[in-house]
Amino acid sequence: MNPIIEILRLLLDVAFLIMIVHIIFSWLISFQVLNLRQPIVAQIWSGLNALLEPVYRPIRQRLPQTGGLDFAPLVAFLGIIIARDILLPWLAQAMI
Repeated sequence: MNPIIEILRLLLDVAFLIMIVHIIFSWLISFQVLNLRQPIVAQIWSGLNALLEPVYRPIRQRLPQTGGLDFAPLVAFLGIIIARDILLPWLAQAMI
């Protein structure tokens, strides 16, 4: 297979895993399993937010206001899944 396709797939897989970790961390913080006053938890949380906020911000601007629910991670998550599982195989097939 094309090395460029493999690199793109690897990047999408890494983004997928980072988003999973961010979602799990947000749940653990919301249910007070983790405390943001702990330095390591606060550093990991701020690092994840710094990585993902540039992805979420444009999505949030286009989505309607839903009160306390944030659908930006879900939309980004679905976008990564579609790109990884549908668009990349199609692009690889088109390059043959």
